[in-house]
Amino acid sequence: MSRVCCVGIAVADVVVKPIRVIPEPGKLELIDSVTMHTGGCAVNVAIDLAQLGVNATICSLVGEDAFGDFLVSKLKEVGVRVEGIKTQSKVATSSSIVLSQENGERSFLHNIGANGIFGKSDIDWDTIKESDIIFVAGSLLMTKFDGQETVEFLKKVKSMNKTTLLDTAWDSTGAWFEKIEGCLQYVDYFMPSYEEAVMLSGFKKLEDIVDLFKSKGSKNVIIKCGSDGCYANCNNKVFEYPIFKVDVVDTNGAGDSFVAGFITGLCEDMSIEESLEFALAVGSFCVRSVGASTGIEHKTKVKQFIANYR
Repeated sequence: MSRVCCVGIAVADVVVKPIRVIPEPGKLELIDSVTMHTGGCAVNVAIDLAQLGVNATICSLVGEDAFGDFLVSKLKEVGVRVEGIKTQSKVATSSSIVLSQENGERSFLHNIGANGIFGKSDIDWDTIKESDIIFVAGSLLMTKFDGQETVEFLKKVKSMNKTTLLDTAWDSTGAWFEKIEGCLQYVDYFMPSYEEAVMLSGFKKLEDIVDLFKSKGSKNVIIKCGSDGCYANCNNKVFEYPIFKVDVVDTNGAGDSFVAGFITGLCEDMSIEESLEFALAVGSFCVRSVGASTGIEHKTKVKQFIANYR
């Protein structure tokens, strides 16, 4: 089976649930729980892949602190190889306060921390060489790595005949497409969310969004559309799929679980149609539990879920 390397952001998530109202200054509101979870696109997808039964590794940067120890411990616990994780004593591990509403939607308060200084010099190239699929996870949240460094990294990776995937995060700086444009010529599968794709492209129609990304070189484009499922243009064919309807508890990590599901499809030599369906099913496992990776189960259970759902 293919080995996958997830390159990018690692975040410790402190999930506060449920947020019914934000208290005014000096006042207090009660909540039901405060829990700590793994987070960040690279960590989430690596853990999801391992739980699905895929050989996963990671290249990332964390601080020498309790949050960093927590992330490395959790990755090891599920079988993700962590030789590619570097540590830095002069910066804190990236962390987020996740404000989860009763309907499962969430907002974030984010400290960029170590992700902001992660760069090409932190890449463990032995880990890259041993991998077949390279997923760059969390672009637009890596201040140093975003833009030209990512372009140079992906160019080198493609020269090594690797399959490449690229995902984005919300760009609070407002730069958006200028950080991504040069990367797309080296991307086999570009997989932003619809909201991010709108901000990147300036368009709202899915067809227009995809046309722009493909005109800049991305071989295939997959848009994660939340509760509307997904829209893809792969091998010059259009695919649209709805979600699997389940009881939603928490949407944190849903997009990352979709990516992990799609990558699993690639590793298993599924067709594009099967890979997209599998990705949506993995997403449905994610949203039924609190935490980005808590609900993910082995691929055999996902396949059984799909068979029973039909």
